[in-house]
Amino acid sequence: MKVGKILKVSGPLVVAEGMEEANVYDVVQVSQNRLIGEIIEMREDRASIQVYEETTGIGPGEEVYTTGTPLSVELGPGMLEQIFDGIQRPLAALREEEGDFLLKGSQLPSLDREKLWDFVPKCAVGDKVQGGDILGTVQENAVIEHRIMVPPHVSGEVTRIEAGSFHVEDTVAIVKTEDGDRELSLLQRWPVRRGRPYLKKLDPTVPLVTGQRVVDTFFPVAKGGAAAIPGPFGSGKTVIQHQLAKWADAEIIVYVGCGERGNEMTDVLMEFPELLDPVSGESLMKRTVLIANTSNMPVAAREASIYTGITIAEYFRDMGYSVALMADSTSRWAEALREMSGRLEEMPGDEGYPAYLSSRVADFYERAGKVLSIGAEPREGALTVIGAVSPPGGDISEPVSQSTLRIVKVFWGLDYALSYARHFPAINWLNSYSLYQEKMDEYFDAHVDENFSANRKAAMVLLQEESGLQEIVRLVGRDTLSESDQLKLEVAKSLREDFLQQNAFHDVDTFCSLNKQNKMLGMILAFYHEAQKALGEGVYLGEIEKLPVRERIARSKYLSEEEEGALDDISREIRESIEGLIAQRRN
Repeated sequence: MKVGKILKVSGPLVVAEGMEEANVYDVVQVSQNRLIGEIIEMREDRASIQVYEETTGIGPGEEVYTTGTPLSVELGPGMLEQIFDGIQRPLAALREEEGDFLLKGSQLPSLDREKLWDFVPKCAVGDKVQGGDILGTVQENAVIEHRIMVPPHVSGEVTRIEAGSFHVEDTVAIVKTEDGDRELSLLQRWPVRRGRPYLKKLDPTVPLVTGQRVVDTFFPVAKGGAAAIPGPFGSGKTVIQHQLAKWADAEIIVYVGCGERGNEMTDVLMEFPELLDPVSGESLMKRTVLIANTSNMPVAAREASIYTGITIAEYFRDMGYSVALMADSTSRWAEALREMSGRLEEMPGDEGYPAYLSSRVADFYERAGKVLSIGAEPREGALTVIGAVSPPGGDISEPVSQSTLRIVKVFWGLDYALSYARHFPAINWLNSYSLYQEKMDEYFDAHVDENFSANRKAAMVLLQEESGLQEIVRLVGRDTLSESDQLKLEVAKSLREDFLQQNAFHDVDTFCSLNKQNKMLGMILAFYHEAQKALGEGVYLGEIEKLPVRERIARSKYLSEEEEGALDDISREIRESIEGLIAQRRN
């Protein structure tokens, strides 16, 4: 192990000399405490190192030890149900060893070396294998089958493979390659800053169903897509991320708490084990990996946490799973980049962020996608990335928001005025957009209801018209509007309050299936069309507004999935009630 000497310490940045044999992105161990760091710049024999732990007490003259390997994560059975820090140290295991606060230089293997896993081979001696092929499986828990894959860039003939119980580092197979025999275990390592290889990217055509009406119906994201949630403080970014993590129909969830409040990660840790996955009936934690780098943890590890999370997500994607990564929030990651860039004395770009901010953001979001895995029998997997952005003062013209919006195809713009009015999710339906809309409309029309996209467009037109009518109301009052326009305001209000507004803490309303969403929207639009017909027959708007069925429309969101038939009853009652008013007017 090569040894260098510290020249300067500036917060998490350490400059060391005598490092001519080291490379950029190599992991090093700093001082006698063996603090983990990573080389981010080389100038002759001097290395600038970002240290992922507190550097207080370290000074010039102390030693730096190089490992010669880049920052990597351990990929294998035992990742699910775990909570790691930004560099994949297992926090629960460290707590048992050291207590509630980590000691300097704390190190434990990311994956449990003592636990035995039952390995079931899927190939035999003599088989030809290549990178990405499945050697065998391990039943990690009741929900997820962990597929043990041949590491990328390894190919050859299987000369030994056996079933049995193994530790993660035990050899389960030997592959004869051109460079000699290669022993394969349940564990593989991968550098976090390099995307895992795949055969090709596919066109994302299937929606990631989230159970959130404003998302699924109006601004859907595709499996393998990328979405951004910019919004000011207090507008509900974290609650939406939690909702998506709980209810999105992805098979694996990777949740990265990047520089956020510790109590928000605590909420996840407290809630997820208690919530049941609607598909399997098991705890949501069974399919979840948590990466925690809260605001009081070292700033340098914050930058690494995003890459740690997405590398783990890519690994499950390569198995053929649909994976959703929640990054909360990428602004904190960008602030860590800015801090390290300032300490390196690099030329700053907009608002002090490094000039390479846009390329780093693009590199991250481009790792999303629906792909065919490498291997003799390619599998289809999808990695959906949803990143929260916290622009100061809610101003999305700042660099992080703009760099993000240039890359992602879905923009869920949060509005502080909506959150202040207790309207959640506080996604502004006039500002938000989804560039997957056309493909998603085709999917919904084919798989949910042929009128799904037509209903969505009609509802959006009403919401947009309401915005213009509200301007008139503010200037000269509602009574100056025609009854037809007043009806539009009433129906738009029903769309906002009875459809778009959703209670994350209500047992039923927290999740809404696509079928129920379609029936609810169709019911509100049916009321609009029937009421328009009644106005044409001379019925007064006041009579329509007093109909008892309107109360049933408002309460329909609280009907359980088993009571969906009641939505058809309400639609029938709407028609009968308004036809009754028309009949009275004619008589």
